[in-house]
Amino acid sequence: MSCCDPVASKPHDLGRAVNVENKRLINCKAVDVNQLCPIKYKWAWEHYINGCANHWMPTEVSMQKDIDQWKSGMFSEDEKRVVMRNLGFFSTGESLVGNNIVLAIFKHVTNPEARQYLLRQAFEEAIHTHTFQYVCESLNLDQREVFNMYHEVDSIAGKDEFVMSLTADVMNDDFRTDSPENIQKFIRNLVGFYVIMEGIFFYSGFVMILSFHRRNQLTGIGEQFQYIMRDESIHMNFGVDLINGIKAENPEVWTEDFKAELIQMIDTAVGFEVQYAKDCLPNGVLGLNAQLFDDYVRYIADRRLERIGLPRQYNTKNPFPWMSETIDLAKEKNFFETRVTEYQSSGSLEW
Repeated sequence: MSCCDPVASKPHDLGRAVNVENKRLINCKAVDVNQLCPIKYKWAWEHYINGCANHWMPTEVSMQKDIDQWKSGMFSEDEKRVVMRNLGFFSTGESLVGNNIVLAIFKHVTNPEARQYLLRQAFEEAIHTHTFQYVCESLNLDQREVFNMYHEVDSIAGKDEFVMSLTADVMNDDFRTDSPENIQKFIRNLVGFYVIMEGIFFYSGFVMILSFHRRNQLTGIGEQFQYIMRDESIHMNFGVDLINGIKAENPEVWTEDFKAELIQMIDTAVGFEVQYAKDCLPNGVLGLNAQLFDDYVRYIADRRLERIGLPRQYNTKNPFPWMSETIDLAKEKNFFETRVTEYQSSGSLEW
C-alpha cells in the first residue's frame, strides 16, 4: 500500500505492498494504518531506537542529597533564583513542545517512521515535565510559583509567547501543507520548536544547572538535567533532519526571502535568550554572568544555523567548552550503571 496511493485507504487494498519510493515526509495521502515497513528514512528510525535506549524516569534519581543541601542554607538568594527561574522556564517550555508535537506536527508529518519517533518524543516531553514536578515536590518548593512563572517573569513569558506565535497557523484546524506558502509555515514551526526552543533556549538552562553539578551541588537535579539534555540532543537532531528532508523534497520553498526570514527569526530568539540570562544572573553566580551567556547563545545559534543550511551570523567563541565534554559524556554514559538500585519516591523522602 503506497501512502500516496489515491485508493490506499480502501479496506480491500490494505494488503497491497508499499512502494518505498512513494513515501514522503509530508503530503502523503492519509492511510488507515501507520505502515512502517519498508523504511525509507533510516535516520528517523535510528532516532527512535536511540530514544528508546535512553529511557529513564526522574523517580529513579535520588534527591536526598539535594534536599539536605537546599535546606542547609548553603545557597545564596542569587543561586536560588537561578534554580527557580530555570525550573519555571523548563516546566512550561517542555509542555509547549509536547503540545506542539501532538496538536500540530504529528498531524502533518505523514511518514510512518517519522511518526514513530514523534510518539516517542511526546512521551519524553511528559517525562521531562514530570521531572520538574518531582524536583519541586522533593525540595518542597511552591509548585504554583514554579509552574506559573511564565505569567510572572517577562523574559520567560517573552520566550514562550514568541515560540507559540510560530505555531498559530499550524494549529488551525483548516491548515494543510498543500502549498509552498503553507510548507514554509510548517518549516517555520519546526525551526521554532526544534532549532530555537530545544536547540537554543534550553541550552542556557543546561549550563546554569550543570554548573551546580560540576561543584558537587544539587547532583540529583544535575543528573536529571544531563538525561534531559541527552534527550534534547536527539530531539534537535531529529528536527534538523526533518527540516532538511522537507527542504529536499520541496526545494521551491527554500527561497532567499524565506532564508532571510529564518535568520531574522533566530536573531530575535537570541535577543530573548540574552535577556533571560540577565534576569537569571543579575549579579552573577558560580563564575557565570550575563555577558558569558551573550557569547554562548550566539555561539550555539551559529551551530544551529549551519545545521539547517544557513550562514553563521555571530562568530563568537564558546565560553563554556566543558559543555561539549558534558554532552559527549552524557551520550557515552551507561545510564543503567548509574541508577540507584533502591530509591525513594519524592513522597517518602525526608524533608
